[in-house]
Amino acid sequence: MGAARMSRTPLPGIGTRYDLTTRERRRLSVVAHLDGSRTLNTYREDDPDACALSVRLTSGEAESLIDALAPAHHSPNLLSTTELGLVAERIELAATSHWNGRLLGETRMRTETGVSIVAVLRRAEAIPSPGPDFRLAGGDILIVIGTREGVDAAATILGRE
Repeated sequence: MGAARMSRTPLPGIGTRYDLTTRERRRLSVVAHLDGSRTLNTYREDDPDACALSVRLTSGEAESLIDALAPAHHSPNLLSTTELGLVAERIELAATSHWNGRLLGETRMRTETGVSIVAVLRRAEAIPSPGPDFRLAGGDILIVIGTREGVDAAATILGRE
């Protein structure tokens, strides 16, 4: 059996859809709505395009589900960004991205979206607080924080080919 696969699709005016295909080839998706709510969907085994279950969760319900799935993620020293109206996400820079090999400052990320890039994960290395002269590379995973709209806009900018 293969490893689980996750993909991300911006949904303009709605939010972002995250699709997971498990190693058992089961399909799940989560739609992160702009209002902070989430919709969890599962699909039928015999027809992976047919939705078997769809549950809309408030942001509080989604956090409770996260606690059940990954209870060790909380620390009293960490801020809950959703309570502050912020989201933190990982955005992978594709090798075919327009920004591959370019300087972070050229993206005008903060000016265009209000999003902060707080770290870049490159192979086994974490680069905290990259400056505008940081050179991006395909495969980099950018840790961004901002509003839902800003993070979605950042994903669109970084996805430019």
